[in-house]
Amino acid sequence: MMNNKLYNLGLYEKAMPNDLTIAEKLAETSAACFDFMEISIDETDEKLARLKWSKAERLEIVKQSYEIGVGIKTMCLSGHRKFPLGSLDATVRKRSLEIMSDAIELASDLGVRIIQLAGYDEYYNPSNEETKTLFRENLRKCVEMAARSSVILAFETMETPFMDTIEKSMEYVSEINSPYLKIYPDLGNLTNAAKLYEHDVIDDIKLGCGNIAAMHLKETVPGVYRDMTFGAGHVDFPAAIKTAWELGVRMFTAEFWYLGSDNWREDLRSAREFIEGKM
Repeated sequence: MMNNKLYNLGLYEKAMPNDLTIAEKLAETSAACFDFMEISIDETDEKLARLKWSKAERLEIVKQSYEIGVGIKTMCLSGHRKFPLGSLDATVRKRSLEIMSDAIELASDLGVRIIQLAGYDEYYNPSNEETKTLFRENLRKCVEMAARSSVILAFETMETPFMDTIEKSMEYVSEINSPYLKIYPDLGNLTNAAKLYEHDVIDDIKLGCGNIAAMHLKETVPGVYRDMTFGAGHVDFPAAIKTAWELGVRMFTAEFWYLGSDNWREDLRSAREFIEGKM
């Protein structure tokens, strides 16, 4: 077990089989010696339905967290892929804001500190100047909602050109200039972007000084953004973690996926040991 006084290492929920209950996932997170679990609210109906959990259901999860000793401290909100803030469709934009409002309420009830916000103006449709303008307008509304509930929204650096670097994220963070809008970068995506644009990933991380709330630790190779085993890619974890640490980051999350292995519990432990070795 790592020293919680130094840093917290979370486990992405999707690293475990989807048929486990939240309580079972929390128990497995604890058994693998992670400090917290990151809950997923993705674009599927199943995950979006979590936004409508009753107060009783939310209270039960909080009770289970206390009993197990591991809580849900971060939320990966990727539901905006299907309902992007910058959509040209007014109905979709309205839904995107409803999702944001519900996610903030759920975060408040569960004790989530940070909502990782997908850095997309559009995903399934083309990005253009109008979608970027609409994204900016609705982002301001989202940050106002978050501020009222003291929940931090933090951009995930994505795999698309709209926001695949910290430098691009900082354009919006600086413009909004709110303590409730920060960056929660994906180290794998940053590494791929650095290769693509031929710049240094460490220099890009430094551009987020004072604005990085947490960091996703994910393995990648150029052109591959998920479903990889730690140590099999090209991410320089020690250098990036050292830089993030020097910038004051103390929250890290291991992002990887359950791929059907019977040895998934061992995979959880192996991932935690790999990352702790780099810390």
